[in-house]
Amino acid sequence: MNRLKLALVSCLFLGCSPFAPGTFGTLGGVAIAWLLSGTELFPVWTLLACGILYAASQPLGAWAEAYARKKDPGIFVIDEVIGYLLTVIWFRGPSPLALLVAFFVFRFFDIVKPPPIRQVDAALKNGAGVMADDFVAAFYTLLVLAIGQRLFGG
Repeated sequence: MNRLKLALVSCLFLGCSPFAPGTFGTLGGVAIAWLLSGTELFPVWTLLACGILYAASQPLGAWAEAYARKKDPGIFVIDEVIGYLLTVIWFRGPSPLALLVAFFVFRFFDIVKPPPIRQVDAALKNGAGVMADDFVAAFYTLLVLAIGQRLFGG
């Protein structure tokens, strides 16, 4: 049962990478978005995936911390997957290029954590900050992508 839980919190073990687990875990979000990108209802299916992952993350977050014996363990990448999916949800069937650009912009904001991302993470308790900082990074990414699309078309 622990192996199944680990597979879920690490997005099929991508978050188990000894190097940059959040970045590797985000690739799970890219894969999900790519699989859903051929559907006409991409935003609906992506939002549904976010909801399912968020619901699963609540009990699994506490399990991951106990399993790894630390707060916000690297293996827990559901927050990165949801954050990434939120960045591409506004596309209607995103292209591979759009998925790639969204990946790099989202990872930039999730790693650098410009204000108020870091403050949100620190202010919220009981694991809520772990998820919320990725939601703010997703919002920043959405802004950058929307401005880029407006300026450069697409």
